Amino acid sequence: MQKILLIEDDDQLRRNTAEILELSNYEVYTAENGKVGVEKALQCQPDLVICDLMMPVLDGYGVLKVLHKNPTLNSIPVILLTAKSERGDFRKGMELGADDYLTKPFDEVELISAIETRLSKVEHQQQGIAPLVPVEEVHMSNNFNYAYLTEGLQQLLEDKRPHHYKKKSVIYAEGDDATRLYYVQSGKIKVILQNNEGKELVTGLYKVGDFVGIQALLSASSYAETAVALEETELLYVPKDLFLQAIHQNRAMANGLIQWMAQEIIQQEKYLLGLAYNSLRKRVAESLVFYAKHIHPDQTSDIVVQLSREDLASIAGTATESLIRTLSDFKQEGLIEITSGKVIILDLLKIQHLKY
Repeated sequence: MQKILLIEDDDQLRRNTAEILELSNYEVYTAENGKVGVEKALQCQPDLVICDLMMPVLDGYGVLKVLHKNPTLNSIPVILLTAKSERGDFRKGMELGADDYLTKPFDEVELISAIETRLSKVEHQQQGIAPLVPVEEVHMSNNFNYAYLTEGLQQLLEDKRPHHYKKKSVIYAEGDDATRLYYVQSGKIKVILQNNEGKELVTGLYKVGDFVGIQALLSASSYAETAVALEETELLYVPKDLFLQAIHQNRAMANGLIQWMAQEIIQQEKYLLGLAYNSLRKRVAESLVFYAKHIHPDQTSDIVVQLSREDLASIAGTATESLIRTLSDFKQEGLIEITSGKVIILDLLKIQHLKY
């Protein structure tokens, strides 16, 4: 049974939260302030710590500092609890090593989901593999979350020289022969589909460490979409023949690829359903989540969206004017900031759990 240490000075909240955790089959230890919490952490060696930010004796910041200076405790994931809404509090906590945070009041689903995500990540790190992203949290994911597939593809990059692309350069266009797999060594890429009128739909975003174009190499002789550099970008090329040979010779890679493609099909269907039936507000919210999870997967606040309004609208499947109006609503609700023309996501978790 996994152990959780709950540090919270509010007696009622501490009791209620501990009860929820116990009912969820966790072994729970509680502490009424940071000092007692650190002492119990040393005694019980928990798998995860949930810690209130503002407490007497030793606050959440102090707990984080002590935990991360202790070699036996510094790898334990910490989720902060806070009733404060200032971004500076969240940022300071993250800089001190917090892994996540929940804003009071939070519900049972949010709490358990945050705990499971952090514990799963630790478990996979200990096993030396990348964690699988839950289906409900993946939105047309282009990240290779299957260890054998990733390892095999990385081996194909040896001795490959980088190729430079300027911002807005077309890397490949719809209809071009699919002759290679691309690896993003620096920069960012978007993948788009266009209709006969030239209207775009962004179907993928790629960052450093991602591979681009894998579907075309497996399913057809030409690319079905267009890939464009969002900024100065360097790519490594893997020839099609080398890629296919590796898949045929490495059963573990092939199995990982099958799993990944199955996830892609599921998410493609969900994406199309959302475009057809979701409200404008929900589609714009999901476009922000889509960007954050692809480009900043480990960040939940202060996420600078480095996309044009046109690109965000293309992800949401709406007109730019409609997107701008919805972003203005989100700003008034305190979900985002708009500074010097850039959108900054203040609280990704709130945007994910918006009620429509």
